[in-house]
Amino acid sequence: MHWERYIKDFVSYLKIEKGLAENSILAYQRDVSLLADYFSSEKSKPEQVRYEQLKTFVAHLYDLGLSARSQARIISGIKQFFRYLILERYIQTDPSELLEQPKLGRKLPEVLEIEEIDALLAAIDLSSPEGPRNHAMLETLYSCGLRVSELIGLRFSDLYFDEGFIRVIGKGNKERLVPVSDRVIEEVNSYQAESRMNLAIKKGQEHFVFLNRRGAALSRVMIFTIIQQLAQKIGLDKQISPHTFRHSFATHLIEGGANLRAVQEMLGHESITTTEIYTHLDQRFLRKAILSHHPRNQSK
Repeated sequence: MHWERYIKDFVSYLKIEKGLAENSILAYQRDVSLLADYFSSEKSKPEQVRYEQLKTFVAHLYDLGLSARSQARIISGIKQFFRYLILERYIQTDPSELLEQPKLGRKLPEVLEIEEIDALLAAIDLSSPEGPRNHAMLETLYSCGLRVSELIGLRFSDLYFDEGFIRVIGKGNKERLVPVSDRVIEEVNSYQAESRMNLAIKKGQEHFVFLNRRGAALSRVMIFTIIQQLAQKIGLDKQISPHTFRHSFATHLIEGGANLRAVQEMLGHESITTTEIYTHLDQRFLRKAILSHHPRNQSK
């Protein structure tokens, strides 16, 4: 088979067997297609590729001026592709097994203080038609640590308020149960009984909890815009997005002494190493507190 057929089968595998989201599948497809374009010029088929050739390809990525993060993502996609070829027994040995990724500096995400979150929520005009919705929405985003896609996709069938949980459909259609606070329950119920009842809800949109003024599901851009406007309104000097609320949720839990595994479950992280970044954030705040209060660091 040629590269096109291998890539087509690989995409089917990611979609059907792995259950990945469409954006992730497209990213893998782009990465492997880049590899295919490179080796097509050498007239090498996938089963003929060797480790030394892959090292040359990685050097080629560097010559293209790609960032270390972009190179790492592409290499990760290539490794996934060759693991698939091994799984399907198209090849006997994995030429990408020893391929090293460029070292990446760990960038700590922006985090909001609890007082800043309270200020953002307080800046919402509850007398406006969208006010109660925005307040309930951002409270849910922060209190449950949701991704923005999980928030806009939240349905009434996902609400188990009597049990104190919501069901979240995360990446790869994986389900998880997240505890929900009494405040969130109260605000969502209030929004549903008042503001939402006045909307002309479009057919097929009835199941979504949060709707726009036209009675349809909200978009990611709309959530981002709402948060940006509130940040500007209170003069917040931080670059924030919907994901900042998720980072803040995790950081505040770790600071409060929550178990790392429990935080991993609530965030829906497949690997504990992804969650461990919040222990680094916690250490940053711990260092700041020590430097502020230790007698050796007090100004005379």
